Amino acid sequence: MIKTFMKCVREFKRPTILTLLFIVAEVFIEVLIPFYTADLVNDIKAGAPMSQVVQLGLILVVMAIISLACGGAAGYTGAKASAGFARNVRRDVFTRVQAFSFENIDKFSTASLVTRMTTDITNVQMAFMMVIRIAVRAPLMFVFSVVMAYIMGGSLATTFVIVIPVLIAGLLLIAREAMPSFRAVFRKYDKMNESVEENVRAMRVVKGFAREDYEKQKFAAASHNICMDFTHAERVVALNAPLMQLCIYFNMVFVLYFGSRLIITSGGSVIDVGQISSMLTYGMQILMSLMMISMIYVMLTMSMESMRRIAEVLQEEPSLHNPANPITEVPDGSIDFEGVSFKYSRTAQNNALENIDLHISSGMTVGILGGTGSSKSTLIQLIPRLYDVTEGSVKVGGIDVRSYDIETLRSAVSVVLQKNQLFSGSIRENLRWGSADASDEELAAACRLAQADEFIQSFPEGYDTHIEQGGTNVSGGQRQRLCIARALLKKPKILILDDSTSAVDTKTDAKIREGFRAYIPETTKIIIAQRVASVRDADMIVVMDNGHIADMGDHETLLQRCGIYREVYEQQTNGGDSDE
Repeated sequence: MIKTFMKCVREFKRPTILTLLFIVAEVFIEVLIPFYTADLVNDIKAGAPMSQVVQLGLILVVMAIISLACGGAAGYTGAKASAGFARNVRRDVFTRVQAFSFENIDKFSTASLVTRMTTDITNVQMAFMMVIRIAVRAPLMFVFSVVMAYIMGGSLATTFVIVIPVLIAGLLLIAREAMPSFRAVFRKYDKMNESVEENVRAMRVVKGFAREDYEKQKFAAASHNICMDFTHAERVVALNAPLMQLCIYFNMVFVLYFGSRLIITSGGSVIDVGQISSMLTYGMQILMSLMMISMIYVMLTMSMESMRRIAEVLQEEPSLHNPANPITEVPDGSIDFEGVSFKYSRTAQNNALENIDLHISSGMTVGILGGTGSSKSTLIQLIPRLYDVTEGSVKVGGIDVRSYDIETLRSAVSVVLQKNQLFSGSIRENLRWGSADASDEELAAACRLAQADEFIQSFPEGYDTHIEQGGTNVSGGQRQRLCIARALLKKPKILILDDSTSAVDTKTDAKIREGFRAYIPETTKIIIAQRVASVRDADMIVVMDNGHIADMGDHETLLQRCGIYREVYEQQTNGGDSDE
């Protein structure tokens, strides 16, 4: 896991190393200052001339300025290194998610990925900052201060033999008690974010069923659980302060009492006032460094859970890869399913698709019908290689889809889903997702074909009309037609409509299909629909049932021999012979 994160440092190695060097210099000088301060105090007590006092004073001032400069420089380089490290981690996680197949994405919930990209990366950034600054400073300060305390105080430094074990034991007990609560918080963050995401996405449903109070209670429960865990952890961690104060005051009383006695009994020959003042300073440095080490321990333990969660994403290998020598051109839109079986997980007991043999010539219009759960959408997801088959092969243009460059294959296949996504921006910007270089004339032509141009022109700003995130400011039918137009701009060899005219009236649906026949005859068109009228004129209709192909043929043939098709047709037409 550490190696995974070290790869994210990259161009910020220099500020990271400089931070470490500045910290070492700052600590070294900071530990020397009490040593020279003791000499200054003893010289003043002994009545040294003013020139000697001024000289020592100037040395102390210069050392303080250098220490301050080193600390400031460490703060600057540390901030630059940690912010850059977090940027690289965030970019690497996002890039890795973009490379995931649907199989990989199914392992992580959307809310969990959002938490990892925000809260977890912030925690890791703070941990990185602490590692390159405090995690170096505190141990160095502790070691240097202990050494200097024994040099300056001799036997008086035995106070640390008492104080240090007590403080360490107390801090370890506090950290051990607080850690389980900190670990539990991150899993609960996922649940809370999931609650927020569901509520925002389904706001219309929530208001339509007047379930605002229920959603508030659900969110309040998730928030309360996080609050309780944090409250418990913070209460425990808050014991650091009184424990620290106890050790500091014990050290002060010990040094002042026994130091004063040594000065009186030895007449200042063993130890003097300057040494006592430096011992007090070193004692404070030692205890503060231990306090910082305990903070580091708590923070790193908290961050380890965040690091583990981020590393899960970074170390997740995409299940789909380009072959060694990928094919970069799709010859045509023909599609062949040969002995295809598929299941979503290697551990799944049952196949979602089984023994699929289907051959579609380039330019054909194929309809796919079937009940809910018959695996219609699963079938078409294998064509652009969103998943890989478990058995058999899927061929496009006579070539196994696994032999293509993935980007090339997906550029040749346009898929329009029932709940396709529009992004915040203008209509023009959304359409150009299909083709970044499309001219205004091409945009208008695609929209006319998708029966979208008329309603776009009715907007005051036309193609510059702003679309809210998710397309919430246009109707479901308008959103579907915009998505169809966007898909057409790719000029695909295969166009797949996955129930993507469900929110469109039958008249508009018929116009869209008529436009397809007239203007894109060479494009293979696959239409998944619930309405028989949407696929009645197709060259071939495939009837799916529980992951199998129940039958295939044209409308008249299926009416005669396929009971499933005939039943659906009669239910929708009331036994008549109407297209509606």
